[in-house]
Amino acid sequence: MEGLAGVGLGLRRELIDDFLKAGTVPDFIEVAPENWMSFGGRHAKLLNQCVEKAPLICHGLSLSIGGPQPLNIEFIQQLKNFLTQYQVRIYSEHLSYTHDGGYLYDLLPIPMTQAAVRYVAERIMRVQDILGQRLVIENVSTYLMPNAEMSEADFVREVIETADCELLLDINNVYVNSINHGNDAYAFIRAMPKQRIRYFHVAGHEQIEKNLLIDTHGAPIADTVWALLQFAYQNCGVKATLLERDFNIPAWTQLQQELDTIKNMQQQERRNEGNSRVCSFSAATVL
Repeated sequence: MEGLAGVGLGLRRELIDDFLKAGTVPDFIEVAPENWMSFGGRHAKLLNQCVEKAPLICHGLSLSIGGPQPLNIEFIQQLKNFLTQYQVRIYSEHLSYTHDGGYLYDLLPIPMTQAAVRYVAERIMRVQDILGQRLVIENVSTYLMPNAEMSEADFVREVIETADCELLLDINNVYVNSINHGNDAYAFIRAMPKQRIRYFHVAGHEQIEKNLLIDTHGAPIADTVWALLQFAYQNCGVKATLLERDFNIPAWTQLQQELDTIKNMQQQERRNEGNSRVCSFSAATVL
């Protein structure tokens, strides 16, 4: 698991039957632990069957790492037990908050300030101490940037480096925010700490207005996001990449096509990297 690579799929319950019957499965699967760790019986049996077919990583929804409420230590201990039970060495969460005394069922933006960097980093380090492993933090899609004193790229980078954690770089979120806030998506990716990127997410979005996109995970990946993913491979190296599809679940064959597209892009970029190394070696030999 330390060497996470290849192409993964966010495993929703609606996909399990097809996943278990599929002859070719993704290199790894990802689940939200909150949706599984309180269940036994049939649900636990299904998850065990899935884990037998592909390694498991976890992507959380309710840690609320940037929230004003104290960390829920009881929840984090339960989470630790779940990660230990399934030998999950990669646990990611969103750089946002999800409750303010009660769960809000949304990913709300954190004010991008130096004070918020310190606050969030301290909470991340506390979670890491309890779990005994590094937290992987995801950049999120936003529709407002309240009280921002710094750019999103600077904020994400400073949180990651201050907390000494890792980054889940969501390519679709980068693109969505570039349209919603008028940012340069390619500059954002160039600004990320490449050595801390653990893996990528890609997903579809919905265009509401010309300058408003919603990160729905309910549509095929847009061509603009495919292009940005290719740039990320070129700029950051080929990283493990996970496809998210939460709504409007298509036939397994359509999901497989998107998974295959990711795998083909990874293979092509590795070939390009290999050719570049050969050309560099040949030029050096001639000199």
